Amino acid sequence: MPEIKHEIKKHIGILSENSKGWKKEVNYVSWNERTPKVEIREWSEDYERVGKGLTFTNEEVERLRDIFGAIDVKKLVKA
Repeated sequence: MPEIKHEIKKHIGILSENSKGWKKEVNYVSWNERTPKVEIREWSEDYERVGKGLTFTNEEVERLRDIFGAIDVKKLVKA
């Protein structure tokens, strides 16, 4: 089985951390030397192990920004 390589080009932010030290992060990541994309996924403390995640193109990130910007969280929670 071929080795899967990753390179975190930029750490964008940490969303949360669980009791085992894994962090759910937003990062700009290149897999197997391909074009980097924005990802949300869980990473082990040493960044060697990863959980399942979501990957977004730049256009999708812009769309998500617009969608999240339109959410009124206080009203959403009361719904």
